[in-house]
Amino acid sequence: MHKSDYGLADLGLNHPGQVHRNLSVAELVEAALHRGEGVLTAGGALRVATGKYTGRSPHDKFVVDRPALHDRIWWGNNAPFEPERFERLYRRLLAYLEQRELFIFDGFAGADPRYRLPIRVVNELAWQNLFAHQLFRRPTAEALKAPEPGSTIIAAPGFKADPALDGTNSEAFIVLDFERRLVLIGGTSYAGEIKKSVFTVMNYLLPLKGVLSMHCSANQGEDGDVALFFGLSGTGKTTLSADPQRFLIGDDEHGWSDEGIFNFEGGCYAKCIRLSQEHEPQIWGAIRFGTVLENVVLDPATRLPDYADDSLTENTRAAYPLDHIPGAVLSGTGGVPRTIIFLTADAFGVLPPIARLTR
Repeated sequence: MHKSDYGLADLGLNHPGQVHRNLSVAELVEAALHRGEGVLTAGGALRVATGKYTGRSPHDKFVVDRPALHDRIWWGNNAPFEPERFERLYRRLLAYLEQRELFIFDGFAGADPRYRLPIRVVNELAWQNLFAHQLFRRPTAEALKAPEPGSTIIAAPGFKADPALDGTNSEAFIVLDFERRLVLIGGTSYAGEIKKSVFTVMNYLLPLKGVLSMHCSANQGEDGDVALFFGLSGTGKTTLSADPQRFLIGDDEHGWSDEGIFNFEGGCYAKCIRLSQEHEPQIWGAIRFGTVLENVVLDPATRLPDYADDSLTENTRAAYPLDHIPGAVLSGTGGVPRTIIFLTADAFGVLPPIARLTR
């Protein structure tokens, strides 16, 4: 066993290169810069480019179809993957990772300790490990000494699948095996795949415990009144929940139990296209040292971001921890919601921007 593999041998990875676990933000930024993975912006954020894939790849996402959980999966919305193909792909991925420098993040999804999921994210890229550090809930030093068993996400963008051999649709793949509590991601550098894979795992586990898993943002007022904002990507969940007059609980993923709501994450993943200091001051101010900027175009001389430039993608992103937002509810929890808002952003004008519904 490698003397500092931090338990990677349990995953079948017996001969990794140098392994780093739960490095600090500064160390991860330094590593990413040293490895040529990104550059610093004028404001101190780490800017990276994800290449071919600048968004999620839903046609490349699969769930391993095992008998014990077959009836719990909605196969109309999830592509099945044969266990034999998964094992072959996994062995090939492990072979690719041999002797490579790796970065591990051990933390949690779920702010409520009654429902939290221990997660381990293994990355070949330092900047993606920084993303995981900022997006998920970070452990205490005591929790790091004895990590709980949970789900493991292995992200290796440099490993590309062979559709003819692996049964994938392209070189990119996101394969979830709920029985083995393992997620494999390869062929794509877009960090949102890591985030959404953890969300998918929570979507599977929490309803079995009587908890509603929700794709929504949440904030609360001074008297503790909780509001939820539902809507598809780009409809304004992050923007509206980052209200200077209220306190942000979370910008994207929450659970609703009998006791109230809780954020799955410890950070935000905000869209940056046409971001302005005037209209989104809290998000603007959150983009500083420790933030990961994905596919935002920079002025080559000043390193100032041009948030209006969509030449790489419309889906430019910023990943930052909750504590970059003034007044955020760092516990990630709130009471039973009093207000629920559904954001339609209907370009056809059939649905109003906001409507109050009767029961």
